[in-house]
Amino acid sequence: MIRNGKISARLAGTTDVIVIGAGHAGLSASFLLTQNAVPHVVLERGEIANAWRERSWNNLKLLTPNWQTQLPGYNYAGDDPNGYMSMPDLIAHLEDYAQQSNTPIHTHTTVTSVRKDGNTYRVSTNRGEWRAHAVVIASGACNTPTVPAVASDIPDHIEQLTPHDYRSAADLQPGGVLVVGASATGMQFADELLHAGRKVSIAVGEHVRMPRRYRGKDVLDWMDRCGILQQRYDEVEDLNRGRRLPSSQLVGSNDKAILDLNSLSDQGGQIVGRLMGVNNGVAQFSGSLRNVCALADLKMKRLLSTIDDFIGDDASVPATQAFADTRIEESPQLVCKLDGESIRTIIWATGFRPDYSWLDVPVLDRRGHLQHDGGIVASPGLYVLGLPLMRTRKSSFIFGIADDARHISNHLINFLQSRTGSNSNGVHQHDFGQPRYRRSA
Repeated sequence: MIRNGKISARLAGTTDVIVIGAGHAGLSASFLLTQNAVPHVVLERGEIANAWRERSWNNLKLLTPNWQTQLPGYNYAGDDPNGYMSMPDLIAHLEDYAQQSNTPIHTHTTVTSVRKDGNTYRVSTNRGEWRAHAVVIASGACNTPTVPAVASDIPDHIEQLTPHDYRSAADLQPGGVLVVGASATGMQFADELLHAGRKVSIAVGEHVRMPRRYRGKDVLDWMDRCGILQQRYDEVEDLNRGRRLPSSQLVGSNDKAILDLNSLSDQGGQIVGRLMGVNNGVAQFSGSLRNVCALADLKMKRLLSTIDDFIGDDASVPATQAFADTRIEESPQLVCKLDGESIRTIIWATGFRPDYSWLDVPVLDRRGHLQHDGGIVASPGLYVLGLPLMRTRKSSFIFGIADDARHISNHLINFLQSRTGSNSNGVHQHDFGQPRYRRSA
């Protein structure tokens, strides 16, 4: 039941589990907890799918095809399985999921603190306090756009935007645009701006290049089929690096076989190296652009070779496709005056980070990253969902949440059972003094 009613200013209540966040991860956790008769509530600072509502870009779409929009007990059933959901469509999809699942959600309830209180957790919000044995953090990995420190050196007359600010090319000031970042977001912004006739420069750092479709299928379909997206976190050689990898250069459309630096160059885009600094109004770019692009080309070829090996001699599959190496000028531009003429606007497409400012439990490392083992946080009863490479390489995609949520809910149920006794009817007695938990068959 979706509730917006008043909550006690002193104590909102007690329950077994509190889920923080009502995106696809939080709603999936809630569905499985309901299936197992675990009393819980979902606390959401805004509305359902709030992180998507905060993205203002008019043309935002999912990077995964509709048929991969799979949640526990609820899959896409529309008439365009190979299309890509727009932001309004995804919001409606998640709202319908919550409604059909009868999710016990409190919207417009901002969590301000989570702290241990004996064997339970105290969760403070703008609308009162909750107490629970366990907490599932499903607040997302993309709460805050990452803006590098160099932004403070940008002259005041240059407009600076993040992906949360950008709406469309028509909303920008006249003049050239520097897009910093060549992952999915930056590439799509640059492509849209070039189509609108804007002069665009793209500052390129490490990136993951791949085609949208390959040999008749979406590339993510092949990656799932051949096991790449099934690779577990404990099988990855450098897990920290794997979790920091930029998003792939994909676009939510089948119109392009590939959205890459070559296609942007063909439209007139200026490709430059990573933005290293700004000195007296002059932007300075890295000279390693050629090496960075060569590495991305090599990794793409390895990926496609792995897919080819998986397909083998299957004559029903279209033939192998080849993609040209990234073309880089002999002497890429290394500096650019930020004088308001060649560059008037900078868009920081430099990634996102989660916000744990409200988490008052010592489970963050020195860089502010949550310490967890496949979603099981280093504090008994504390869990997380929806992070990149949390358990497998598909954890960052919507269709990867079902397996992760089932794993976490099973561990959580075992944890609750270890904290309770049970009578002959199987009803578990909590220290809250009420028989509250009955595991479903």
